[in-house]
Order: sequence, then C-alpha cells, then structure tokens
Amino acid sequence: MPIKTSKKTFPIDPNKLPPQNIEAEQSVLGSLFIDKNAIDKIADIISPEDFYRKAHEIIFKSILGLYKKKEPIDLLTVSSSLKEKKTLKEIGGLSYLTTLMNSVPTASHIIHYAKIVRQKRVLRDLIGVSHEIQNLGWRENENIEELLDEAEKKIFGISQASISQEFQHIKDHLKEAFERIDRRHKGDGGYGIPTGFADLDNILAGLQKSDLIVLAARPSLGKTSLALDIARHAATNEKISVGIFSLEMSREQLVERMIASESGVDFWRLRTGRLSDEGKNDNDFIRISQALNRLSLAPIYIDDAPSPNVLQIRTMARRLQADKGLGLLIVDYLQLMQGHGRFENRTQEVSEISRALKGLAKELNIPVLAISQLSRSPETRTDQRPKLSDLRESGAIEQDADVVLFIYREDKVKKDSERKNIAEIEIAKHRNGPTGKIELYFNENSVSFKNLDKLH
Repeated sequence: MPIKTSKKTFPIDPNKLPPQNIEAEQSVLGSLFIDKNAIDKIADIISPEDFYRKAHEIIFKSILGLYKKKEPIDLLTVSSSLKEKKTLKEIGGLSYLTTLMNSVPTASHIIHYAKIVRQKRVLRDLIGVSHEIQNLGWRENENIEELLDEAEKKIFGISQASISQEFQHIKDHLKEAFERIDRRHKGDGGYGIPTGFADLDNILAGLQKSDLIVLAARPSLGKTSLALDIARHAATNEKISVGIFSLEMSREQLVERMIASESGVDFWRLRTGRLSDEGKNDNDFIRISQALNRLSLAPIYIDDAPSPNVLQIRTMARRLQADKGLGLLIVDYLQLMQGHGRFENRTQEVSEISRALKGLAKELNIPVLAISQLSRSPETRTDQRPKLSDLRESGAIEQDADVVLFIYREDKVKKDSERKNIAEIEIAKHRNGPTGKIELYFNENSVSFKNLDKLH
C-alpha cells in the first residue's frame, strides 16, 4: 500500500514536492527504537505535526504517548500501541517499524536529524503562510494596518516555532508545578525579573511573566525614574533584554537620565555641562565613562516614536522579541498611547489599550510595565495617598493589571514633612500575592531610587 504524506495542504508548484527529508524522519524514529534515552533529547524540539510522512506522524505520536506514561519505547511497545489504536496497518505494519529500527546504526545524531525535520516543517509552513498573506493583499476595502498586523502575526507564529496549543488535562502539568514549588522552597528559582529593590522583590517575587504591572503616581514623583531603575537593573545585572517605548521623553533625555542614575552624577550638572574633571574621587567624567561602559553592554532598546497605537507597539515588541529575546517591556506612559480604530470616548479607548497591553504580556510571555497617570482626585482629599479608583480615564486599567504600584511622597504634599526624599511604594493590587507598602529613598540629584538600607 502507498505510504501517505501529511494531510496538511498548501499551494505548491505541481512539479515540486514540498520541503521534506524522509531519511531524516526515518533516522529520528529509528534512533528512538535503539536508544531508550533518545526521546529525552528531542521531545521539546519536534512535534508529531513536524513529520511530512503521515505514517511517521502517527508513529511519533504513539511514541510520545508512551513517553508521557513513562513506559519503555521499543519495537514491541510501539507496535502494541499502534495496534490498540488500529493504526498499525496504516503505517506499514510491523515490517515498516523494523525497517525504521534498522535505518540507523547509532542514535548519537538524533538531535541533528530532529532539527532537520523541524526546519522542513517551518519551510512548509512558510509556503502556506505566504499564500495566506498573498490573499490578504486582495482585501482592498479593509484597514491596511489591521492587514499588516495579521500578516506579521502569521510570520511571527512561525518564528516562535511553538507547538499548537490544545486543551490539556491538569495532570500533565502537576509534576512541573511541584518542581517549581520545590525550587522556590529551596531558594533555587521561582523569582521573576528582580527589580533591584529588595523589599519590593520580597512582596512581588520579581516581575512575573505574562503580568501587566501598572506604575502610577501624580506628576513629578518619579514614575519614569523608578521604571528606568528597574530597566537598568534587569539589563545590567540580570542581562535581560529590555524594550522601552518612551512616549513622553525623547531618546536623548532618557539616555541622559540613565547615565546620571548609573554614574551617580548630578543630573542637572550633566544637562548643563557643569561637570567636575579634577581629582579621582570627584571626577564626573571618570564616573560617566564607567557608567557608559556598563550601559553599552546592557541589552536596552528604546523607541521614542510619538503617540504610537497599540498595533504598532505590539508589532515592534514582537520583532524585538524575535530579534533580541525581549524579556521586559516598559511603556511610558499609557495615556499617551492611541487605541486602534474609533471610540465613542477616551474611556473606551484607554480600556482597549490596557486590554491590549495585558494581551501582549500574555502573548510574549513577558512582564509589561506600563506607567500611568492618576486623576486629580488625591489632591481633593486630606490623605492624598492614591487609591485604585484614582487611575486616570478607565477602570479597565485596574481590572486588567495584575499588579498596581503607587508612588507617594509626603514631602511633596506637606512642606514641613520630616520625610525628605522618602517615597512610599504601595502595592495596591497583586493578583497572585500580598499587597503592602515599602519605602525607598529618592536621590533627586541622580534622579534614581535607592534601597533605604544601603544608605545606612
């Protein structure tokens, strides 16, 4: 009987076969028969759908089933599994399984074979997606930005090389969940991206993947400074790629702030050129030079395009993740973003923006830190500490955010305050953990926050 190829169809030249390598597919399966540990090396590299020949897809799916049950993988178990599913005859019978087992002398090259199989699948997907994108070009009456976003999403889906998601039973994830819990207990993991502020990390356990973190305060209390401090720590200390969309400040202003914060040089002196160049300890140029060296190695990427819409930010973030392995995204600030399309009012637009940012965090599986303005409501109260209801222009921000952080400085409200430069950081919402307050010191000269314990 003829052996079937994959059931997937896509436009091809009738005179050409789709990209495939049958020998590599046979070598993968043959290696799995002769080495019981070989499956551990490739289970996360390829999926059944990566095989071009339908018989190979069925065989590999059966092998994965045995692997998940922790059952041995050999000629007998695989043939029995296929027989139970009534697919043994479809794949060519026991004789074809024997042929596969004898197709390779050793399993030492299985990873190489698996990568070839995966690459051929990607090429076939590209052919299919290119046809879909070509069809998008004929939809002349639709919004061009939406069509471009749809096209890029299709390409991005291939570049992510992710196995298609299906409903999965909880038992498939319990072992992995316990291992995460155990690592946290032993102090070997479980943290998200550290912020660099010990007390804040103790409550948040770092910035977690897929979380939307909203950082809000009234003007001139240090929202951007705190966000940049977190970005610098993530990039310089943790070597995590950080993307910053700066809708308020120019790229030049942002970079100068980071130089001041990293070097400890007075920001106003840096901005006006009134720098010291004498002595070793007080030489601003030496400190700036050292800061430049550290920052030049930090994977920080800045975009300062004015008022981008959510589609543009999503598109650029996808590209940055594909090119640079984006690990943290910062948006400064949310209210300067534009929604996509038309809205009856600004509240609806901001709601769409906050939902889009949460969706982006989940899609890219990274924390998204969005700076937000507050309404003037705190100024009308005796206690001007912000509340969740003060988030400006939309209750959806509170709803969509996994974490909401507020900055409050008493010395900015009370002239006779003895808490000079002390900032309260309130964790007002924490979807997966406790709320609370911590205190940081704000150095107005270097426009940066510091842990209080480092000042003593």
